[in-house]
Amino acid sequence: MNSTINDAQKIAIFKEMKRAWEAKEWRTCADLFMPEGVLHSVMLERVVGREAIYQRIVKLEAPNKEVNLHLYRIGVIDGALFVERSDEIVLDGVSRSAPVVGVLEFEGSKISLWREYYDRAQLMRAAGHAPETQPT
Repeated sequence: MNSTINDAQKIAIFKEMKRAWEAKEWRTCADLFMPEGVLHSVMLERVVGREAIYQRIVKLEAPNKEVNLHLYRIGVIDGALFVERSDEIVLDGVSRSAPVVGVLEFEGSKISLWREYYDRAQLMRAAGHAPETQPT
């Protein structure tokens, strides 16, 4: 039986994802997805399946890295959860951030599809993978 969850429950699931992500609890993050769930950072190839998602996100961890998700707006439109946020990445005590919008779809109490929209170059700079300024 495929039960439907309400808007408040969708928001609560995302807030649990936020908590687990900031705590680097990658198994908890992955387990919030359906077994065949999809994580799609739109500038990259889709990651399909809970275990593949786990393998992708666990690689984001580093001992000198902290990530904080600052939520600005969160709400449900036509059944999908929209989250406007800023991802703050702290590397070796240096804080940088990038704006992100996530759109999540659910099947029962699990995430079936999570699309992330962001400027990839800006996120890479925030993660310390590119120069702070672009050459002119």
